[in-house]
Amino acid sequence: MIQVYTGDGKGKTTAALGLVLRAAGAGKKVLLCQFLKSGNYCELISLRKLEGIEIEQYGSASFIRHTPEKKDLDLACSGLKAVKKAILSQRYSMIVLDEVNVALKLNLIRLEDLLSIMNEAPKEIELVLTGRSAHPQVIKRADLVSRINAVKHYYKQGQRARKGIEL
Repeated sequence: MIQVYTGDGKGKTTAALGLVLRAAGAGKKVLLCQFLKSGNYCELISLRKLEGIEIEQYGSASFIRHTPEKKDLDLACSGLKAVKKAILSQRYSMIVLDEVNVALKLNLIRLEDLLSIMNEAPKEIELVLTGRSAHPQVIKRADLVSRINAVKHYYKQGQRARKGIEL
């Protein structure tokens, strides 16, 4: 099955991480591939303490703060290759492609490549795609789509990201 979490609201990655926790609790093996991200976020510290969860990051330290560069393209392409390899290995019950929708929107990966992965994944593997601006064809191909919309956010009042909440 393929799940997509998209929209302009806070909580897309958090929703995916909830699925990761649930799968790990059921004894399933999970691969969390984070596109456009690097660093040791608090949630990753927690996840690394649990059995059955592997984490790989395919992003530079400041993807939001600059125009994508060749290294960002190379990292995103490496991430897709890793996902494809993970699917073929049949080692995982769940594979999360965190922020893959944004990587696609920034033209760091090709729509055809992402759709190919979605189409080739066996039904037994739960694919979870997150990120704003999910492409209409990604939405069409998915089995479940949740759009998380911002109604109100304290960032607009100048609140910075807080450790243990957003970081």
